[in-house]
Amino acid sequence: MSKVRAGYFFEDYRLGQLFEHATPRTISGGERALYTALYPTRFALYSSDTFAQGCGLPESPIEDLAGFHIVFGKTVPDISLNAVANLGYGEARFLKPVYAGDTLSTRSEIIGLKQNSSGKTGVVWVRSTGLNQRGEAVLEYVRWVMVKKRDIAAPAPKTTIPTLKPALEAADLPIPAGLDFGNYDFSLAGEAYRLNDYEIGEEIDHLDGVTIEEAEQMLATRLWQNTAKVHFDASQRPDGKRLVYGGHVISMARALSFNGLANAQMIVAINAGTHANPCFAGDTLRARSTVLDKAVIDEGAGVGALRLRLQAYRGDAGQSIEKKGDKYPPHVLLDLDYWALIPA
Repeated sequence: MSKVRAGYFFEDYRLGQLFEHATPRTISGGERALYTALYPTRFALYSSDTFAQGCGLPESPIEDLAGFHIVFGKTVPDISLNAVANLGYGEARFLKPVYAGDTLSTRSEIIGLKQNSSGKTGVVWVRSTGLNQRGEAVLEYVRWVMVKKRDIAAPAPKTTIPTLKPALEAADLPIPAGLDFGNYDFSLAGEAYRLNDYEIGEEIDHLDGVTIEEAEQMLATRLWQNTAKVHFDASQRPDGKRLVYGGHVISMARALSFNGLANAQMIVAINAGTHANPCFAGDTLRARSTVLDKAVIDEGAGVGALRLRLQAYRGDAGQSIEKKGDKYPPHVLLDLDYWALIPA
């Protein structure tokens, strides 16, 4: 009897199915250093203990997206080992900062299923929760992923597509305990812009580009213990290419957004996210942000929030990245709608 696991295929999932994912991961300062090495990130709150302490936190947390990737990575062997592609995200809330020394684990529930018209694949919706060593939820999110079928003849499940909120309201945003931007040091942060310096509808072209390298994206994906075959095994795709993990694109685009949004320090929610087209090694990634909304969250602590649309695309700067009908242009890689905390 074989002891190796082939992973779950689409027909193996059932609505309401629960997973307690292996294996817990204890975070160290190494994750912060490697994250900085992989992405051009410079946000001060995540770079300096003293800066974070000046903002009311006990120390510098690891980047929100690093915590997201670790929690996400736990789910892969049970949810997306046999994925064709991760399609999108919704209703994500970053409930508590993650610090060095925390141990993260993940649990998930299947909340939606839909077989595709080809009969060869289906879409699985899953709600996942990341927990720390005290059993406190630090992150929760929904994602949907296209998964291969093992047996094309297997009957299709009843189609169930969950209804998700299009966006979280500012009043629903989780605020870390003690966070206070009253003594925020704009010089050390790198820019002078605060909440009211941004206008709804304003577009920010972040100017810089980064070419995705095969070795770096594979190192990053291993760091998050993401075992999805399409990221490592070139034989999994007809074109013989390794698919870059979508989270690698998100982190790269977020890091590039520092130029113009250096004070958008903490991601506290992801309203929606779409991996519009696949990314491969050799693509040069660029980023653009649009301000969708803004709000004062805690006037006494000087904390505000920006709702931002972060779009990543490949190729030359300045290209149109808007949909044509219901389809994205082929050079658009990511469309991410999120809330970030900023000095008010």
